[in-house]
Amino acid sequence: MKIIKGNKEYFKGIRAIKYEGNESDNPLAFKYYNPKKKIGKKTMEEHMRFAIAYWHTFCGTGGDPFGPGTKIFPWSTANEPVQRAKDKMDAAFEFITKIGAPFYCFHDYDLVEEGPTLKESEKRLRIIVDYAKEKQQASGVKLLWGTANLFSNPRYMNGAATNPDFNVVCYAGNQVKNAIDATIELGGSGYTFWGGREGYMSLLNTNMKREQEHLARFLQASRDYARRNGFKGSFYIEPKPMEPSKHQYDFDAATCLSFLRQFDLMDDFKLNIEVNHATLASHTFDHELQVAADAGVLGSIDANRGDNQNGWDTDQFPNNVYELTEAMLVILQAGGFKTGGINFDAKTRRNSTDLVDIFYAHIGGMDTFARALIAAHAILEDGEFLALRKARYASFDSGNGKKFAQGKLSLNSLSTLAHRKGEPEQISGRQEYFENLLNKFI
Repeated sequence: MKIIKGNKEYFKGIRAIKYEGNESDNPLAFKYYNPKKKIGKKTMEEHMRFAIAYWHTFCGTGGDPFGPGTKIFPWSTANEPVQRAKDKMDAAFEFITKIGAPFYCFHDYDLVEEGPTLKESEKRLRIIVDYAKEKQQASGVKLLWGTANLFSNPRYMNGAATNPDFNVVCYAGNQVKNAIDATIELGGSGYTFWGGREGYMSLLNTNMKREQEHLARFLQASRDYARRNGFKGSFYIEPKPMEPSKHQYDFDAATCLSFLRQFDLMDDFKLNIEVNHATLASHTFDHELQVAADAGVLGSIDANRGDNQNGWDTDQFPNNVYELTEAMLVILQAGGFKTGGINFDAKTRRNSTDLVDIFYAHIGGMDTFARALIAAHAILEDGEFLALRKARYASFDSGNGKKFAQGKLSLNSLSTLAHRKGEPEQISGRQEYFENLLNKFI
């Protein structure tokens, strides 16, 4: 991948990050992620489809409810907003090409600040999309997916597609139209909807049935517009149970599936599963992945982690090999990513203020996923894991168990068989053995 710089180098002294192996002491080198190394039939790069999140990486300055940002980005100093946006994009593509990620993701107003009017916002977005196109062509970096920020501006305090004011819904529609246009123009393979404020703070002032119907109509209209204008990629819904709303309508994978089925959206929509969002829903990451995979809608993932000691969406970089091995087992058995990939929806900590920290964070995350991929593939190739799990359900593979699974036994038949066979034998689930088996390969 060719390193792309603008008029100035923002990450001075940092060269392209290379694979050096786990014996290397170089903190600016991959220890496990070797992009061109084949794991099975695909290279690591093809398996992972790593993407850099524009918002956290180049926009997030570390502010929180208790204080302002701590990070002063050199690409945010220009007085004019479009120039600031171009400087930020110069920095973004310099970083993306130095870290060697093949993709990136963005919200519309990550790319350039929203203007005082719709016309000005649209003008700015058109300019920066053209600039992004030049950067993509020069570097070979591609857009994994785009989206619209329908949650930050005060106009969306009561939701966007679910807002009780139709004028707000119209405004949101215009914003999504422009974001879809940008995604199509930049060749994005996906478009994501995250319902940041599509939910409620109190049921007392909420018509939940009506709001969910409006959300469905909005998604249908967005899909129809995108398809008519040549978008052939996947649409993603990203589950999250709460925060910033008390309750969000895209609560978890199962809730999203129910919604998609109810409103006939299954043919076009898949799920973008985020680690920390799964945690907030009191699920494990692999649980949410499995729910999506079983329904054939595992589209893409947002890679991060939460904090075990609190319930916040902390968006820390992933570092748990065991957790990600469990996740990669699901992803590999589901056939891997097609239009989606692994987007690092993660941010360096508020007190990690050096630009090099952004590299350390992504290197660590990419290496962790690489270790998980290697382990998961080895586990599946070894075969014992799959054989043991299959054996647990062997009673349904023949005889009356198979008849039951095929819907050929009545309740009376089950009752008759119970009387004939008597008390079932106790059979261990061997959970600890399974856990040890994973550890054997990590």
